[in-house]
Amino acid sequence: MLEKTFTPSEMETRLYEEWEKRGLFKPGRKPKAKPFTIVIPPPNVTGSLHMGHALNNTIQDILCRFERMRGRDVLWQPGTDHAGIATQMVVERLLMKENKTDRRKMGREAFLKRVWQWKEESGGIISQQLRRLGASCDWSRERFTMDEGLSNAVRKVFVQLYREKLIYKDKRLVNWDPVFETAISDLEVETRETKGAMWSFAYPLVDGPVDGISEIVISTTRPETMLGDGAVAVHPSDERYKNLIGKLVRLPVAERHIPIIADEYPDPEFGTGAVKITGAHDFNDFEVARRNNIPLIVLMDKKARMISTPENNVPERYHGKDRFKAREMVLAEIEELGFYRGKEDKIIAQPFGDRSNVVIEPMLTEQWYVNAAEMAKPAIAAVEKGDTVFVPKNWDKTYFEWMRNIQPWCISRQLWWGHQIPAWYGPDGTIFVEETQLAAELAAKKHYGKDAAITRDEDVLDTWFSSALWPFSTLGWPEETSVLKRHYKTDVLVTGFDIIFFWVARMMMMGLHFRQEVPFHTVYIHALVRDENGQKMSKSKGNVIDPLDLIDEFGADALRFTLAAMAAQGRDIKLAKSRVEGYRNFGTKLWNAARFAEMNGVKRDFNYDPVAARVTVNRWIAGEASRTRNAVTKAIEEHRYNEAAAALYQFVWNVYCDWYVELIKPILGGTDEAAKRETQASAAWVLDQILVLLHPFMPFVTEELWQQTAPREHWLMEADWPSYKGLGDAKADAEIEWVIKIISEIRSVRSEMNISGGLKIPCVLVGANKDSRRVAATWENEIIRLARLSSLSFEDQVPKASAQIVLGEATVALPLEGVIDFATETARLKKELEKIEKESTAIAGRLGNPGFVAKAPEEVLAETRERKTELDVQRTKTAEALKRLG
Repeated sequence: MLEKTFTPSEMETRLYEEWEKRGLFKPGRKPKAKPFTIVIPPPNVTGSLHMGHALNNTIQDILCRFERMRGRDVLWQPGTDHAGIATQMVVERLLMKENKTDRRKMGREAFLKRVWQWKEESGGIISQQLRRLGASCDWSRERFTMDEGLSNAVRKVFVQLYREKLIYKDKRLVNWDPVFETAISDLEVETRETKGAMWSFAYPLVDGPVDGISEIVISTTRPETMLGDGAVAVHPSDERYKNLIGKLVRLPVAERHIPIIADEYPDPEFGTGAVKITGAHDFNDFEVARRNNIPLIVLMDKKARMISTPENNVPERYHGKDRFKAREMVLAEIEELGFYRGKEDKIIAQPFGDRSNVVIEPMLTEQWYVNAAEMAKPAIAAVEKGDTVFVPKNWDKTYFEWMRNIQPWCISRQLWWGHQIPAWYGPDGTIFVEETQLAAELAAKKHYGKDAAITRDEDVLDTWFSSALWPFSTLGWPEETSVLKRHYKTDVLVTGFDIIFFWVARMMMMGLHFRQEVPFHTVYIHALVRDENGQKMSKSKGNVIDPLDLIDEFGADALRFTLAAMAAQGRDIKLAKSRVEGYRNFGTKLWNAARFAEMNGVKRDFNYDPVAARVTVNRWIAGEASRTRNAVTKAIEEHRYNEAAAALYQFVWNVYCDWYVELIKPILGGTDEAAKRETQASAAWVLDQILVLLHPFMPFVTEELWQQTAPREHWLMEADWPSYKGLGDAKADAEIEWVIKIISEIRSVRSEMNISGGLKIPCVLVGANKDSRRVAATWENEIIRLARLSSLSFEDQVPKASAQIVLGEATVALPLEGVIDFATETARLKKELEKIEKESTAIAGRLGNPGFVAKAPEEVLAETRERKTELDVQRTKTAEALKRLG
């Protein structure tokens, strides 16, 4: 007997442990089946489940459960990322808290030992949290980006790419974090709007005035960098400066002479049209300097403190000063020298390290790089040919834009935690790149003709380097394992738009290079989960919603179904707690429907054939089940998870619970034993179809009901996805739809006219044909009960003071004399209609304004169009209500 109350917390852990214990998540259980493979985007080993993870993994789990049920041999490959900078930061903070030490005092070997210890004790919490969500990964195959196998893959890839001259060392600008003293990726840089200023000062011409111009004025938000200026650039078309090109100006404070050059970079319309070029501390300036052979002058050390060297000509008094202190000094000296030309306060976009929270410094350093432009060529071609497709399709434009303008990929990081670069240096600096120390020593001996001391490069690889190998390294590569042969290429990658370049593109490059095949045929890009007001969630705003809190309160199924139901392609999710609560109620509704069935003798008869059903309502519900199965299947295949969820919700709540259950109550309580037995079997059969179709979305409640409603030979996870033949009876459909429509329309009129639910009113059918009369007579009791009628009769004329409904050839008349005040109700509806039309006209005006459409954010546009649609529906309904009053 089912418990009266549906309690998710009681069943979820128990069911999940049972699934895992029975090995239901493992591939190989259907060795002859076609494989279906997904690799999980590996969460950071330091991470905890957030709402983005919840959405991402819900979608992956829907796909995996769906394809298992369709007979595929599913491998959902889990694992975590070593998260170089994040993990190192966590452990360094822990060390300071424990014993007030840091990694440099400990030494590299001892520090790394402590990191591994932390990883074993505290890392991977997120793997347990994903279990709470219901993620059906094969946890026996869980990988870590620094486990032995993946480390072997990383070394092999590095060595091969180096030998192919696709990895090299170069001196270029990087995002430098002065707290962690390392290069970081663009994804680890957070651009924030801060209060700043644009300062202007003059550089005098060395050889005196030209055309009456004795100085050139530049503007900058970073005055301290002027000490590293290598040139002043002007646009070649700028008439003001055409005779100054090639002349020298004096750089105040640094007291150097630098040239005025012509370059396309400056905008003649912006400021003075002249731009200072500090090639070693600005990304745009770096390109200008390289194009024009301008010296790159490094001003700062690894901690972003100023340095004074013979090469940079920075005055000794600046040496060791913090860059922001140096800014104050430069401004004071420029003013004292008479070259200060003003200041404009403004909001500026500044790059901050997302973990260090300090301003990132563009820094000229020697790093290891991948020739990304060369490796991108096959990856671009693969998407052009359709070997890999993006869903939604518009994301391929983003992919192409990034890939066709790709820069060298900086893969070295000045950290200790990570894959140490497999490069060794000889006494004279010769580089030996090998997979092992022994191989490097042998290479050095061969090179020098004798044993030589070699030193390993201290840097580690960018975390994204190992992640780029994820689709094949996790399957056993570089070994040609049976799993690799069977499951590569993988099928679908589910990920967020923000890492299309950082991860998706790089997996494409590496997969094609090392496996000669794309890593996945489909990339599904999901949207962001925002708060209910459309704001991005952040700790600073205090609007972060913890998925685990929602699971604790409402259950994993409710959260999963909410996320799926709101996952429209290209639309961010506005998550409100009330929505999750609503879908918890959906689970409760299903549970209560199963209890109702159980209490009315509904039991699964495995010999029941819905095609042979004789009772009209049973033939109708079988057809509805078939149509729902087709809609859900098509929607999941097309990655329209919201449409699949909507079809399921409609079928379960509206069709099965609201209509079918209500319409069969008289049969279940009646005296026709044959009809009762068939209906009991039908209700049980439909409930089973619901459990199967709903399982990928709500695995826990469906599995629990599956186990409790009938003796089963297998778990619901192992059930086959339905495939129906011969279901759907047009005559039965028409009959039940007529019954539903008349009841629904009468209910609408009652609501529109504010008629009390407890008040029963008469109903008269006028002009009904023979078939409509037959259906009305057959279902008279159900129509009277569900529409709250006092009687149902047939007349030739519409009674006076009646609200009227058109139903096919017939008119449904509801005599309301004495029930409502027609004049008051007419006035109320007219006022409501005026209000609706006023708002609708205003919104139509906005949508018809090209300026608004061009400038409004996509979210605002979508909301405005949605509101317009809502108002159109309201207007139609209100106008119909008025018409009914005559």
